[in-house]
Amino acid sequence: MPNLAPASAKTWRNFALAAAALALGFGVPLWRLVKFAVHDDLHSHIPLMPLVSLYLVWVDQKNLPENFVPARKWAVFFFAGGLAALAWADFFPTRAMPDQLVPFVLGLLFFWAGAGCWILGAARMRALAFPLALLLFMVPFPQAVRSGIETVLQHGSATVADWMFTLAGTPVFRQDMAFHLPGMNLEVAPECSGIHSTLCLFITSLVAGKFFLRSPGRRAVLCLAVIPLALLRNGFRVAVIGELCVHVGPRMIDSPLHHHGGPLFFVLSLLPFSLLLYWLNKSNRRDAGRPPVPIPK
Repeated sequence: MPNLAPASAKTWRNFALAAAALALGFGVPLWRLVKFAVHDDLHSHIPLMPLVSLYLVWVDQKNLPENFVPARKWAVFFFAGGLAALAWADFFPTRAMPDQLVPFVLGLLFFWAGAGCWILGAARMRALAFPLALLLFMVPFPQAVRSGIETVLQHGSATVADWMFTLAGTPVFRQDMAFHLPGMNLEVAPECSGIHSTLCLFITSLVAGKFFLRSPGRRAVLCLAVIPLALLRNGFRVAVIGELCVHVGPRMIDSPLHHHGGPLFFVLSLLPFSLLLYWLNKSNRRDAGRPPVPIPK
């Protein structure tokens, strides 16, 4: 809890109690969400998101405004959003996972935001907008959204791999997602889309941009760079496995590099990501040191 004046500390305690009571009220959906997340690679980050948000609040606690006038209109708006999410779950039930969890998690986030507006006030909620927005990553992707993203990454990665095979001089004939290489065939399946690594890198870009970049434009550049980096990373992974199958043997398709090499290629993608972050941060400091541009009279 932030180290603030007694009245302010009491306000934080009230909000913490309200947030805990709401979480308890959504206990069953939250428990099902955690069980689902720990068994699904794409959503394994979900249990960590509240901890990340709390850490960001703790880091920025000294910059939080003292004013805590309730923002009741915004609170009512968010409470209405929470009720609408619960009505959605009631009127449009589904057995599909994780689709059935989406309205409950959204409802909880709406109620948390409403409690924050009512207890903490608009000024503090604006200051806490970023860590609160990160909680949206607790919402699992609906199956249709997940399939759509996987399809885009799958096709993009296959195109990049095709370019890399051509640059390497490897004879290849591509048919949609299938590559016919000398002595073997290789197919880029939806499971090879790299969606999990891409999501992790995107969340990393948001947090890194918040910490190291001041300009919203530079933060947007860092986030958008995740897309080409993801395609290059995954296309490179497909190309490497294909080249190993051609030059070492088809047995490399069953190697640990194929089945468990995702973290290795994710770390490799952090190298250009870190260089871009360094360049954006350096240009940010350089611009900050420039004298203001004179305004023509």
